[in-house]
Amino acid sequence: MLVVMRHDARAEDIRAVVQAIEAMGYEARPMPGRHRTTVGVVGNEGRVDGTPFSALEGVQDILHVTPPYKLVSREWKADATIVRLPGGLTIGGEEVPVIAGPCSVEGERQLLQAAHAVKEAGATLLRAGAFKPRSSPYSFQGLGRDGLKLLALARRETGLLIVTEAVDPEGVDAVAEAADIVQIGARNMQNYSLLRRAGRAGKPVLLKRGIAATIEELLLAAEYLLAEGNPDVILCERGIRSFDTETRFLLDLGAIPTVHALSHLPIIADPSHGTGRRDLVPAMACAALAAGADGLLVEVHPNPGEARSDGAQSLRPEQFERLMADLRPLAEAVGRRIAEPVGART
Repeated sequence: MLVVMRHDARAEDIRAVVQAIEAMGYEARPMPGRHRTTVGVVGNEGRVDGTPFSALEGVQDILHVTPPYKLVSREWKADATIVRLPGGLTIGGEEVPVIAGPCSVEGERQLLQAAHAVKEAGATLLRAGAFKPRSSPYSFQGLGRDGLKLLALARRETGLLIVTEAVDPEGVDAVAEAADIVQIGARNMQNYSLLRRAGRAGKPVLLKRGIAATIEELLLAAEYLLAEGNPDVILCERGIRSFDTETRFLLDLGAIPTVHALSHLPIIADPSHGTGRRDLVPAMACAALAAGADGLLVEVHPNPGEARSDGAQSLRPEQFERLMADLRPLAEAVGRRIAEPVGART
């Protein structure tokens, strides 16, 4: 439920509403807006009777939030959330950042080659997995904490911000220390203990859609993060399981405008996992941008043939450079712009 205050409501009026909500055993979340403040009710499992609030000074209206998710909904917050990162970079506004890098950290030389290549092409964030949850227990699982050290080295050398995945609650703190954005992978989208811990990590979280998750389930997973007090959540459409075997997954481009209609959170697209095919990544990256994606996540490896994971969907550096050149005029055509690397910003 939302208690909408009048534009001329006083601070004491808002405090009275907060106290009334807390007296009912719920949590109150005041949200100052451009023209008026709303106070959200959190902690209720069913409908809350709004009658007692109608008589309070400064209250204009009572709105009941109908979706099962609250904090992530457009009904709760009408204005789009803009996640602000170090160096002035934003996700969710006019600029569209491109996150790029290898699937996994394999070694210092490989990672630094990839980092320098994607930065020169115009990427703003480096993505590589230090911890890799794999379908097979015999597949490469990543370098772990040694991989985090290499990511920190890449950040120092290139200035690129870091995105990397946390795979369990115990590892969140180490990832948050090394990364600018903590990623929750598709396999962990409904790992609720991990979501709760990541929500308290003090860093923005990139939440990937599960391979068989509905949009509602994705938004409910994001609700866990916001319920822990973290407003800086970025959703990611990375493809869902389909009956067709020509591509690795089905990149659901319709999810992008759908999420924008339902939620104030930004959503980016991962055409690499969404297709699993290097030759399809550029076209689907452009399509995702045209559909309204707030960012792109593209896998790039200096030598995909030697990659220890996901080489078939990783672009070569020269292919990524061409993709970036194609994305810039397309972004302008849809009223946006590709974000510049932090060191190049004025």
